[in-house]
Amino acid sequence: MRYKIQDKLIRATAKDDNIRIIAASTTNLVNEAVRIHNCAPTAAAAFGRMLTAGSIMGAMLKSPRDSLTVKISGNGIAGGILVTSYADAHVKGYIRNPSADLPSNDKGKLDVGGIIGIDGNLTVIRDMGLKEPYSSQVPIQTGEIGDDLAYYFTVSEQTPSAVALGVLVDTDLTIKGSGGFIIQMMPGADNLLSDLVTYRLQELPSISHMIGDGLTIIEILNTVFKDMDLRILDTLNPIYKCDCSRERVEKALISIGIQDLEEIYKDKKSEELKCNFCNKSYKFTNQEIGSLLKSLKKI
Repeated sequence: MRYKIQDKLIRATAKDDNIRIIAASTTNLVNEAVRIHNCAPTAAAAFGRMLTAGSIMGAMLKSPRDSLTVKISGNGIAGGILVTSYADAHVKGYIRNPSADLPSNDKGKLDVGGIIGIDGNLTVIRDMGLKEPYSSQVPIQTGEIGDDLAYYFTVSEQTPSAVALGVLVDTDLTIKGSGGFIIQMMPGADNLLSDLVTYRLQELPSISHMIGDGLTIIEILNTVFKDMDLRILDTLNPIYKCDCSRERVEKALISIGIQDLEEIYKDKKSEELKCNFCNKSYKFTNQEIGSLLKSLKKI
């Protein structure tokens, strides 16, 4: 795999803080995820858009202890995608059917909407350390993911937002360019300012092609917000990172219940569990399962 410019996420404002911007280049991040999950081209594009969106939305979290999960599940062959993100912009996720692929759509682009399907929901779950996570759900609009997230922000958060997400899959099935942005007008912003931003976005080439051509995310933002006093607040380095561990997987094994564990032990079987996010396997020998049962029965 050829090396790319380092991924970067930028939080910024423009026009006297009337515009809120979070934008990211995620080529390396998506390449890593696509490699781990062995995605077909259309699956790679869909998964990459979700990962990019997750990274950007994670950067909106207020506490480093918070996490955000975005799920999209339609009636398409992708079978659903889940992404979990954190305030430092690192993400993990999985697509149920990484082999999902379809011919190009009528615009000659990868048919992301086709593999997602429109009969289903987009769900956003925020875990802020309270007793119950906050969850909000909207019906899928197009399955293209960017449109669905824009609808989510408008309906669930009453914050009209421009959302652009793009993944350019190269001929060798690696990711040539990936990135996205969420742009929000703050309350009281002039409608003419909103119209100007909308016009510039419509004139902009796709973000995945611009990144694939070597433009940095800051260069792209400078183009969109030229003469609008763009102010960079901070930058992050989004990465794909799974935080699984043997201890966590052991808890998942325990969750099947003592009765099922006893059957596995009595049958002299071992057990192997695989992490959905990174495909790492964890093996538990029959002896280890026996020891686990003993410790559970002491509790």
